[in-house]
Amino acid sequence: MMKGWAFALAVFGALALTACGAGTEQGAPSEGAAREAVTVMLDWYPNTNHLGLYWAREKGLFAAEGLDVSIVQPGESGVAQAVAAGRADFGYSYQEEVTYARASGVPVVSLGTLYQHNTSAFASLKEAGIRSVRDFEGKRYGGWGSPTEEAVLRALMTKYGADFSKVKMIVLGQADFFATIGKEADFEWIYYGWDGIEAERRGMALDLLFLKDLDPVFDYYTPVIIAGEAMLEKRPETARRFMRALAKGYQAAYADPEAAAEVLLKAAPELNGELVRRSAAYLAGVDASDRAEGRPSWGHQKREVWARFADWMHASGLIEQPIDVDRAFTNDFLPSDVK
Repeated sequence: MMKGWAFALAVFGALALTACGAGTEQGAPSEGAAREAVTVMLDWYPNTNHLGLYWAREKGLFAAEGLDVSIVQPGESGVAQAVAAGRADFGYSYQEEVTYARASGVPVVSLGTLYQHNTSAFASLKEAGIRSVRDFEGKRYGGWGSPTEEAVLRALMTKYGADFSKVKMIVLGQADFFATIGKEADFEWIYYGWDGIEAERRGMALDLLFLKDLDPVFDYYTPVIIAGEAMLEKRPETARRFMRALAKGYQAAYADPEAAAEVLLKAAPELNGELVRRSAAYLAGVDASDRAEGRPSWGHQKREVWARFADWMHASGLIEQPIDVDRAFTNDFLPSDVK
């Protein structure tokens, strides 16, 4: 799943994709009325980050809101450009992609986050002996080749008194973590909820350094749900209905992760069933922890999280100008009654 970040960081360009969503604003659906077509673009192939989306579609939550939802996969130029251009109404993205997009003049807005904390980590085999950031020295890092990776590693190694020049950067692109770890690379960046759970399933012992524990600046939102400014201006009620159904979908999916796993497997039978079930249970636990922390509503985003990471990206030279973080995200389309 972390490999999908490569798409988010790619140069924005044209996307050869047919999508719906050019309709006009509609109010609350009336009984028997035709449903409004809405397209959602995934950030990567279907996986457990999308449990609530597939649940809401399968269980009729979108239909109850008068929406006919189509789910499409991304092109190589990234989700933000497609959403901003109206080739998809909503998309799954990441805080860093939204920040890059805003800095580049691409008008996308984050409407909500799936998790309150970053669940990604640097992962290595136990035999590599990487127990701390200082242990990165003399090791090979395998990634997708983005400037963000180097900036994050450099910042962390500087913070912990390590020498970044002693890390060998290996570009693996979209290579599978399990095909490369311990072979082409000594440590890689993964999402625990997918590759970490799969490692457990395979009986593979990993050392994990979670980004959220290494520095608060890297405890950013990933994934997030995005829409284009034009869409939100023209069809705000559509966005509210979509986010209401989506929030209910995630709430129900996390309440019954076994059933949610089966819904996802029905839509994507090519996925490994055991991995999906274990991952769904893990993410239900993540959601429970988020609720226990007292979030105001499902999907709620804090300004300080957006500002902290955007300021770091600017200070690191990843974006030329600071962005207006108050235009990069909003909580206005979240249903307050779905915690």
